[in-house]
Amino acid sequence: MTAKKVIITIAVIIVAGFLIFGYVWYFVPFSDSGVKAGILNNVKHKGIIFKTYEGELIQSGFGQGMQGLQSNEFQFSIDDKGLAIKLMGMSGQNVKLHYKEYYGRLPWRGYSKFVVDSIVSADPVIPDQSNEIPPLVTQ
Repeated sequence: MTAKKVIITIAVIIVAGFLIFGYVWYFVPFSDSGVKAGILNNVKHKGIIFKTYEGELIQSGFGQGMQGLQSNEFQFSIDDKGLAIKLMGMSGQNVKLHYKEYYGRLPWRGYSKFVVDSIVSADPVIPDQSNEIPPLVTQ
């Protein structure tokens, strides 16, 4: 083999290695099945070049070394527009969301490595009328 063929072979192997690494890093889920439960805080459509749906789930619980109850925020992205619109209407509800976790983020997939793909369950909304402001009645 000539030196030129060896250099070309090594370059092809290096480029193929980077392509495989990039594919695994951005497109193969690190965790392909996870569920988080909590109160859905908000879902919004944001971005400058790539508009994506982003959401926040408030999880409460006891933390290690902490006294009392603490809350944690789970920030996630949503790929499916229909699912995002459905979640927008469920703000404030207790929900369980199924998600996938990726090693890296892509701008068109969202701001988070966690991508929600379905709703596992949601508690029905029971209206609490004790906190409602009565309508203004003019006479």
